[in-house]
Amino acid sequence: MKKTTRIKKNHRLIILQKLIIISAVIGFLSALLGNTLKKITEHYEAIFFTLAQQHWLLYLLFPILGFSIIYFLRQTLFRKKENKGIKEIYESTESKNKNLPAYKVTSHFLNGLITVIFGGSTGIEVSTVVASAAIGSVVQQKENLFKRYKTQLICAGIASGITALFGSPLAGLIFAYEVISRKWSRSFLLTNGVAVAVAFAFTYFVDNQPLFNINVLPWHLHALPYMILLGMIAGVNAVYLNRCVLLFKKKFAKIDQHHFRIIIGAGLVSLALLVFPQLYGEGYHAVKELTLQSGNLTLTVSLAATLVFVILLKPIVTSLTLVSGGDGGVFAPSLFIGAFLGLLTASVLNTFFHANVLPINFMVIGMAAMLSASIHAPFTALFLVCEAIGDYTLFFPILMVCLVSKTTAKFIYPYTVYNYSRV
Repeated sequence: MKKTTRIKKNHRLIILQKLIIISAVIGFLSALLGNTLKKITEHYEAIFFTLAQQHWLLYLLFPILGFSIIYFLRQTLFRKKENKGIKEIYESTESKNKNLPAYKVTSHFLNGLITVIFGGSTGIEVSTVVASAAIGSVVQQKENLFKRYKTQLICAGIASGITALFGSPLAGLIFAYEVISRKWSRSFLLTNGVAVAVAFAFTYFVDNQPLFNINVLPWHLHALPYMILLGMIAGVNAVYLNRCVLLFKKKFAKIDQHHFRIIIGAGLVSLALLVFPQLYGEGYHAVKELTLQSGNLTLTVSLAATLVFVILLKPIVTSLTLVSGGDGGVFAPSLFIGAFLGLLTASVLNTFFHANVLPINFMVIGMAAMLSASIHAPFTALFLVCEAIGDYTLFFPILMVCLVSKTTAKFIYPYTVYNYSRV
């Protein structure tokens, strides 16, 4: 009896050791992928964007060139299969037989990179998430033991990828739970905890700078009602973003010829970039520029019109990017729109209602509110944005506004681009 008990304990210990080791491997590989993609994209996006600013014709040429390269790669290297984003992960986790193939790592890495540097108005977050999920999926196929923990190991890759991009293990862990798994278990906490710890350690030594260098200011109670208003507005805008993506996908699916999709989509994206360069790529360059100017901006007709048009056009240009073959999702667009929306809201309140709110704080809160409402993940948005700026001063108002924005969005329209295909 004692011998049998000892054998069982040893067996559990072996399983535990193997899971820890394999989770650490997934965390390292996903962090390597995420950091590499982030650095390369930032470098070449800056170069290409500068060239486009100097030669305006490149705004017209870059999108069609980028989408054409992606189509060529799909036809020649990636088995003529389109990337489906988060939907691919759901298909894998909900089926014992379906797995994310190894080529999805390369496919999403290259397509995400090409999309953004050539002006596609999405971001590399979803590309990183799916590529990291593919790492977890491939690894779990190596041994029968790991197949029992398929979802946990896929989530470990996803959590590590988010950790690498934003330097936030909590955001990575919570995103994997809120959006993908939706189930807590000891095996989930073990695999994902080990993976994000390794990913965070790797990222800390490679790049420990926050995504946005923003100095937020102490908040005051009198601003809370206005923050709640911002949360409600963000919820409405998140529905607009999600509905745009779903509508354009439905309409463009009727166009059988891929080259027509590329020509139409790229042409419209190019025109938008020419008029509003802020829409180029994931748009973080525009957000960083606005944060530096937010304290000195005066709301003029020109500024108000620019902010409004950028907020309204971003979902359309993002949708056109995706239906033209670009890689990405609503992650980066949500942060982008949220920053512009926060600045517009604060400027209007200060100019017409003498609210005396802080534009920089509203930009940060707007980013979190939009992300929370767009993907229905308030706690992911909370920790991700706090880590993205490297400051927890606004923790409570961000938490409150994230819950308000998600509730508002879900009340108006209960689906996101992630879960719509599952109903």
